[in-house]
Amino acid sequence: MKFASVSGWIAGSVLAALVLSSCATVARESWGTASLSARDRDARVQIFLDEEGFGPGKIDGAIGEFGWKALECYARVHGLGILDPRSKAFEKVVPVTSISPIYTTYTIRPEDAKWIGSLPDNLEDRAKLPLLPYTSYLEFVAERYHADRTFLAKLNPGLDLHALKPGDTVQVPNVTPFQIETLRPGGYLIPPKSAMKGNVVKIDTTERMLKVYGSGNRLLAAFPITPGSKTLPAPKGTWKVVNMASMPFFRYDEKMLNEGVRSDNFINLPPGPNGPVGVMWMGLSKSGVGMHGTNNPDTIGRAASHGCIRLSNWDAVKLSGMVTQGIAVAID
Repeated sequence: MKFASVSGWIAGSVLAALVLSSCATVARESWGTASLSARDRDARVQIFLDEEGFGPGKIDGAIGEFGWKALECYARVHGLGILDPRSKAFEKVVPVTSISPIYTTYTIRPEDAKWIGSLPDNLEDRAKLPLLPYTSYLEFVAERYHADRTFLAKLNPGLDLHALKPGDTVQVPNVTPFQIETLRPGGYLIPPKSAMKGNVVKIDTTERMLKVYGSGNRLLAAFPITPGSKTLPAPKGTWKVVNMASMPFFRYDEKMLNEGVRSDNFINLPPGPNGPVGVMWMGLSKSGVGMHGTNNPDTIGRAASHGCIRLSNWDAVKLSGMVTQGIAVAID
């Protein structure tokens, strides 16, 4: 079957949804597992894709732009045609039932408190901190489970997520958690397993997707990104990864951020999940440009960056496990 474009795919899916919307019972039966709501079905697909290395963006129970792009990548890798999770045949070709249960729970631990704190508005005051922490347990849990905060509220009715504390239990997506406690400032990154070692990274600035290819030009993984801005776009061309660090310190230089030129007026900011480049840095041979995490996963694919390739923290950590110094990064 010839592979369709994402735009055509989405248009067809929207039309199908409109046709089915006249009868909720028929719609649910047409979506595969009859006992699942549309929200749970979509969440399961998002979790499955995330686990397979094809980032759908935040898990929010609604397959959006990046979810469809991730699904297209999965289909291409496995030699499948058009995949529509609303069809009865979907579960026969995509083993999403391996995600069971769809949701699990996380009980906040006393040791998690070390990652929670306040952030001064002033950068000079932030520079004095040992860590740029999460500002709430909600932010901590949402990032740990790659989840949208509003979605977590829907999964936990009656629980005040803005007043979480150690001992509280939160229902979360059943995804492999991002464990910030395993990272250390400037830490040495474990070389990737041979099966997931990338040979080249390709970045499509128009599609806003980063793809990792292994031997035989096989697509290994794909992640949504923010690729620079109109005033300072990601530099097109082929570069190489020259340095890598987990929990990086960040040299905040406004001239460098806005014009791409270093100045003597800068502030060294400490590491942490709320640092400007998140918890992971992979510097390129183009000075001042790198692939890195973020302090705001809500903005991935939607807001501008200062010429760098920005990913969610959890995707940046996954990517770091697939690349090594010297790997080519082609930006188009």
